Amino acid sequence: MQDTPTHPSPTLPQDHPPAPAHEAMALTKGGQVAHIVLDGQVYTLRITRAGKLILTK
Repeated sequence: MQDTPTHPSPTLPQDHPPAPAHEAMALTKGGQVAHIVLDGQVYTLRITRAGKLILTK
């Protein structure tokens, strides 16, 4: 039997209605960058070497 790594559940605010949660690594398909389109505008989501997220237009 193979152990599968578990990831802690993110701590989400309790005073807001539930919002969709997405794994950043899934959005980038294991890479460092993903493009997100909103109303025809393209935004770039980057994962830094320090593991932080940056969203730019």
